[in-house]
Amino acid sequence: MTSLAVSLGKAPDRPRLSPLLRLLIGTQLAFNIGFYAVLPFLAEHLGQGIGMAGWLVGFVLGLRTFSQQGLFVVGGALADRYGIRPVVLAGCVLRIAGFAWLGYARETWSVIGAVLLIGLAAALFSPAVESEVARQAVMWEESGGGSRTRVLALLTVAGQAGAFVGPLLGALLLSVDFRTVCLAGAGIFVLVLAGHAWLLPQHIPGRERVAVRGGMGKLLRNRRFLALCCAYGAYLLAYNQLYLALPAEVERAMGSQAPVAWLFALSSLLVVVAQLPVTRWVGERLDLRRSMTAGLLLIAVGFTVVAAARPAGWTGTLGLLPAAGFVVLLTLGQMLVAPVARAWVPDLAEEGRLGLYTGALSSVSGLIVLVGSSATGTLLDTGLPAAVPWLVLAAVPAAAIGLLPRR
Repeated sequence: MTSLAVSLGKAPDRPRLSPLLRLLIGTQLAFNIGFYAVLPFLAEHLGQGIGMAGWLVGFVLGLRTFSQQGLFVVGGALADRYGIRPVVLAGCVLRIAGFAWLGYARETWSVIGAVLLIGLAAALFSPAVESEVARQAVMWEESGGGSRTRVLALLTVAGQAGAFVGPLLGALLLSVDFRTVCLAGAGIFVLVLAGHAWLLPQHIPGRERVAVRGGMGKLLRNRRFLALCCAYGAYLLAYNQLYLALPAEVERAMGSQAPVAWLFALSSLLVVVAQLPVTRWVGERLDLRRSMTAGLLLIAVGFTVVAAARPAGWTGTLGLLPAAGFVVLLTLGQMLVAPVARAWVPDLAEEGRLGLYTGALSSVSGLIVLVGSSATGTLLDTGLPAAVPWLVLAAVPAAAIGLLPRR
C-alpha cells in the first residue's frame, strides 16, 4: 500500500491530486476492506454452513452481483440528479443493515434478502464514487497532470489494497464464526459512514445536476457503449469465478478452503504493487482496445492453465499451483481491463450523464454475471470431465474480444 500512499501525494513530475480525488480514492480502500472481509467466505458458508445446493449457491452469488452491478444504473442516475453525497451516505446505511442481517440469516429467503440489500448498497455508493473519480480524472488530464487512466488505476489499486486487507481480517474473525465476520464488516461501514458525513462536500464545483428522465433512450442507442458493456460483462463473469470456481478447485486440491484467503491476498498484493507500473507501461504502447484485448487473453489463458492440469488430479501443494497460476493471470488481465474500461466511458457518455453511463456499464455486466453464475454453478456440479468447465470458462473472455468497439 506504500505505492498508493506515494501516488496520492505530490510527485515531482506532475500536479498533486485534488483533496476530493484523494478522498474518493481513499473511500474505495475503506469500502473494500469491509466488503472483502465477508465476501470470500460467503460461498463456503452458504454451501457448508447452511447446506445450499451448488446451483443455489451460484444463483445467490450471481444475485448479489446483479443487485449490485445490475442496479448501478439507478445509483448512477441518482448521483447525476442529487449529487454524490446523499447517495454515498445512503449506500453506507444499507450496507451496514445488509451485513448485520446476513450474519443472522439461515433460511434461503432471508439470505437472499440480505444479499440483495448488500448489493443495493453498493449500487448506490459505487457508481457515485466511480463516476466522480472519472470526471475528476478527465479534468486532471486536461490540466496537464497526465493520462486519466493513471488516476483510474489508482482507484483500482485502492480497491485491491482493501481487498488485500479484507480477507485477512475475515479469515482471522472466521475462527469465531461467520456472524462475527459479518458484524465486523458492518462495523467498518459505520466508521465509513461517520467519516464521509464529515468530509464529503455538500456540492462539488463543476458538477451540474440533471433530470433523471431523458438519458436512457440515447444510452440504449449507443452501440459502441453497449458493446463495451458486453465485453466488460464477460470479464466480470470471469472475475466472479474467484468466488465460485476457485474455492471449489482449492477444496479439491487441499481438502480445505483455507488457502483461498491467501490467494485473494496474492491477487490484491499484485495489483497494489504492479498496477501503476503496468498501467504506465501499457499506456505508452497500446491504445484502449488493444489493452483490453491483451487483458481478456490473459484471463482466458488463466482458465486454460487449470483445465490443462485438472486431468492429472494433482493434490496438495502441487495441486494448488494451477489455481495460483489462474489467480496471477486473472489479476494481470484485470490490471489491463478494469482501468481502461472506466477510462473509455467518458468518451462514450452523453454530457452531464457520466453517472448514468458508469452505472450502466456495471448494470449490463451484472445481468451477464447473474445468468452466467447460475450456469457456472450447474456446470461445476454436472460431473463433466475435469477440464471441460474450465475450458468453457476460458472461452468467455476470449469471445469477448470480438465485442470490443473498433473505432
